[in-house]
Amino acid sequence: MLTTLTAHPTRDGEDLMTYPPPADGWSNPTGDPTQPVSGQPIPAQPVAQDPYAPAAAYPGALPPPAAPVDPYAPQGYPPAAGYPPAAGYPGYAYPPAPQNNGLAIAAMVVSIIGALGLCGYGLGGWIGLVGAILGHVAKRQIKERGEAGEGFALAGVIVGWIATVIALLATIAIVVFIVWAANQDSSSFDSTN
Repeated sequence: MLTTLTAHPTRDGEDLMTYPPPADGWSNPTGDPTQPVSGQPIPAQPVAQDPYAPAAAYPGALPPPAAPVDPYAPQGYPPAAGYPPAAGYPGYAYPPAPQNNGLAIAAMVVSIIGALGLCGYGLGGWIGLVGAILGHVAKRQIKERGEAGEGFALAGVIVGWIATVIALLATIAIVVFIVWAANQDSSSFDSTN
């Protein structure tokens, strides 16, 4: 007869949940897997010394004097006991990054504005010529001064020349269209005939 809701199904107080026997054929005669198999004690984990504990300079040495306590120090963690802060090691810091060339950034910005100016019948692309020239000057300055920003200058040169070429093609197309329109017979536009 089964009892009411319990963690494991039981029959008259006997636990019905069993564990399958291990593959090597060993079984625990006590039935409690938390108890040792024999009466031998379980060995404890070996305890190592604290690796962060200070080593004595020589046997019988006195510990270093404690740091003076500041009565006006804010409450919180106590100050470190008698050890000075670790000194920095010279030579291992990263060198400061070189500064970006301002002309290179200006070249890229002006070239992008020139590319956006292509939306104005293509004629705004002429601004890209200024960006391309600024980019070439910036590349020369970067080589001479050792500054950063070569990518900005290169982007200014590339985008500027592309915008200039498109502006040139748009200008030629507009001039051809105006010349073509001017050479048309005006009588074909006259609707009073």
